[in-house]
Order: sequence, then structure tokens, then C-alpha cells
Amino acid sequence: MKPASFELTLFLLHQAGRLGGTASRLTWPFRGSYFTTGLHPPAATPQRCTEYLYTRWDYWFLPFVHFNNAPRGAPTPDREALLRSVCPSAQSATSRSSTPPAATANGSTKPYHATPELFPAAFASGYTRKDDRISAKCGLRLRRIRCKATGAAFSVRPCFVLPYRTAWTDDADGPLFLRSFGVPFWALARVFGSGTLFWYRLAVRFGRNSLVGTTVRRGQLPEHRLADEHHQRRDGAKHDIATTVAAGCCLGAAPVPTAGADDLEAAYGVFKDEAHNVRADYRPQTVNTDGWAATQQAWRALFPLVVILRCFLHGWLNIRARAKNLAEVFHAVSERVWHAYQASNRRSFAQRLRRLGEWAGQHVQATWVLEQVRKLCGRAREYGRAYAHPGGQRTSNLLDRVMRAMNRYFDSGQHLHGSEAACARHCLAWGLLHNFRPWQKAVARANGGNESPAVRLNQHRYHDHWRHNLLVSASLAGYRR
Repeated sequence: MKPASFELTLFLLHQAGRLGGTASRLTWPFRGSYFTTGLHPPAATPQRCTEYLYTRWDYWFLPFVHFNNAPRGAPTPDREALLRSVCPSAQSATSRSSTPPAATANGSTKPYHATPELFPAAFASGYTRKDDRISAKCGLRLRRIRCKATGAAFSVRPCFVLPYRTAWTDDADGPLFLRSFGVPFWALARVFGSGTLFWYRLAVRFGRNSLVGTTVRRGQLPEHRLADEHHQRRDGAKHDIATTVAAGCCLGAAPVPTAGADDLEAAYGVFKDEAHNVRADYRPQTVNTDGWAATQQAWRALFPLVVILRCFLHGWLNIRARAKNLAEVFHAVSERVWHAYQASNRRSFAQRLRRLGEWAGQHVQATWVLEQVRKLCGRAREYGRAYAHPGGQRTSNLLDRVMRAMNRYFDSGQHLHGSEAACARHCLAWGLLHNFRPWQKAVARANGGNESPAVRLNQHRYHDHWRHNLLVSASLAGYRR
């Protein structure tokens, strides 16, 4: 496997926006001069910075970089998942300048000290310039540097262009935002141009990154999480998506052909590998499940010391499915069920469930309803474990909110299609779009001004624009190395 390459945008001058706004799709950035003395007269420079036509000047690293090649030994061996190095900056007029390919001036390591989590560990020992080239797709000059300690090379890519230089980030902002809410690919093609497969590939390509590593950059991996399987179809056949959620973020989404213990262990193992890449000693304290035995078995096999919490909500849903047509009985049962749930301690909770069972035996005549009430009361020990873990989730509400959005996304896109690898990347891509897309302003205000689940988890963002923030966060494809 070839060494990774590190792509970096340099920030010294800014160019004006492309003429015509996002409707104009050029194959290279708009510029008035290539900053060479022979092509244009000095007055042709967009900013009248004529001194830069004749004066030697150096490039400065931006405070944010994003690496673009999959690291060796990554849990998802993908030859083309290159480590992306993205910098939040305006499109630079230096894209075709004839100056050296990287900076050696004072302050070139400032971005490393500001955001070391975006760099490989070997970067701390220094780097040298390797080479540069001009992208045939967009006309940007792409540069590579080499780490002195390991000899690994990294290319530097700006965050205003998407991976593989397929489109400008700002041009794809609207389509990807709408797609995250389930707008079909053919509708995007009709409104924004290009083909259906263009937008499909553009969205799925983000699944090459680590979902956990990209989402959790400066925050801590949550110790309490939820897990469940979402039913979805792949080429007409029933599949399940093993979904892991914590702190409102989707941290795992892997499709499996069956909901058996072996398949689920492999699917949830993707989350384990990505989490251990972020923190080698990571072990969740609790995981909330709906009671499916295979799910619990898979998590115990992956994390032997994890505490399994049974979802109380699913117990009530089983009662509702059989008693919702019994208006008064259902209302009375529901009131007592949730009264038990609101108990302040485990002893009071168990006592209220016993009283619920006694009351149901006297007042509930429907056998099928009484059976479910007694099942719920008989699981007091399983439900009561949550009281020993205050941060644990007693219900699956947080997971259900994420899975509802996932269901809309895949249903409107006619479910999953293609190879197993393509479907796996599609699920991971949806997870990243869900974690980074901005909330409505009222929701953001209610969450302390944090604009998305990923920003709330990390309490930090690298760029004000959500798409740029996602690209920068995906440095090193989300992996630590």
C-alpha cells in the first residue's frame, strides 16, 4: 500500500467568489491572475496586490488541516479512503502559483499546536516538503509533505473542495443538506443538475471515513449508549442495520443479513474497532437494548464487563399493542405503568411494580393484556439495574429519534442497493450527515447554541459552516495514527 498523502490549504490571499454564484460550475477557481509576471499586467490582480507579482512570499499553514488517506492497519481497509487534510479557508488565488509547495517560515507549525488531533503523531517530529501537482479536475495545486520520523507522506486538500475533487463544497451544501432529510437522489438531480448517480456517489463517499473517529474529535467517548437493529431492505431482501447511538449522535450503523448473534457481533464490532482506535482502553459502562437476546449476547461478547439495561419503553409498547382498543383500561394501566417508572429509587420502583401486578389481576379482564402486564412486572430486576448507573438510559427514546430519521432517509431513497461494501458505506455516510447537519435555530438555542449533535458532543467546531466542519473533522479519514 502506498504511503498516505497529506493535503493542505494555504492562507495568505483570498479570491472573490465565482461569478454567477453557485449556479456557475467552473472546472477551476475563478482568478484574475496566476501570480506570474508574464501572463497578466499588474492591474489585473483582483485585489490590486501588485507587490505579490514580484515579491517572493511564503505560505502559512491554516489552523485546521485534514488528512486524506486511510491509515495503514485501519479497521476498514479501503485503498481509496485517503487521508484528507482540509483547511477552512476561502478559495485561494495561490492555487497555481509558482512558489514552493509548502511553508518553512516561522509559525508553520501553529496549526499543529492548535489542533494536534487532526495530525498524525509523527508530525510532531517534523516534516519536509515532498512535491506538488495541479489537479486536472479543479485546477488546484495539491501539495504533499513527508514526516521525518516515519517517512510517510501526506497530501493537503482544502475544505472548499470535496474529496476526490468531485465538486465545490458550497455547491454541494444544499443538495447534501436536503439529502440528509431523505430527499431522493433523482429529485436532487432534477433541481440542482448533474445525474442521479453523481449525487448518490457524492453522498456515499463519506462512508469511507470512521464514523466514531470523525464525530468524536475533542469530546470524550460516551460511557452510556443505546443499541438496536433497524429493519431495512437491500435489493428487496430483508436486512437489519445494527445501530449504536450515544449523546444524540449516531456512532455505529452496519447492515447485516440476519439478526443472529454472530452477525450482530460482527456489525457492532465495527463500532468497537473504531472506538478503540480513538481510545484503546475504551469500555462502555452500560448499553440499553430492547431485550432481543442476540443483541445482548453480541454486546457481552464484545465488552464482557458492560451492563445491559433493558428498555422500559418496550415493555409498555407491548401492553399498548394489545390494550389500545380498550380505552379506559388502557388509560388506567398506562397511568400506573409510568407512575412506577418515575420512582426515585430502586426499592420504590420494585414496590410500585408489585402494586401494579396486584391491581391488574383484579381489574384487567383481557387475558392477552394481563399477560403483558405481568411480564413487565416480572422484569423489575432487569429494569432496576439502571438505578445503579445514573447516566444510563432507561428507555430507547434517544435511539428511536435517530432511527426515525434513518428510516426516512432510506425509505425515500428506495432502501439499500448494490454490494455489501457499498451498503455499509451508505449507512456510515448517513450517520455522518446526521451528526453534522445543522439543527433548526430554535433547537440550536435550546442546546446551548450548539448547531448539531457533533458540535454539542465536542463543544467545539473547526469551521462555522457545517460541511466544512465535517470535512475538517474527517482528517486522517477519522482515524488516529
